[in-house]
Amino acid sequence: MSEDELADVLRYSSPDTIYIITWNNLLKKLFCPFRVVVKHQIGELEKCEVVWVDSVKVTVKLKTVFMVKGRAYYYDHFEILDPD
Repeated sequence: MSEDELADVLRYSSPDTIYIITWNNLLKKLFCPFRVVVKHQIGELEKCEVVWVDSVKVTVKLKTVFMVKGRAYYYDHFEILDPD
């Protein structure tokens, strides 16, 4: 992916929001901060710990990253808690 293509994709992303598909196929927009559960120990985070995602970032390879307690973690280390 070229830098121009990446810039075009990032133009539509926001560090304050993320879209999710719920278990019943509804599209939901979550605003930071939102709560997640840690799936397994990673860094200083313990398994089953509930933490807040402060912002959402994207890597150069377009993988979603959650900013938690000032550190970046790939999204797949977490399960998003139902906001309702």
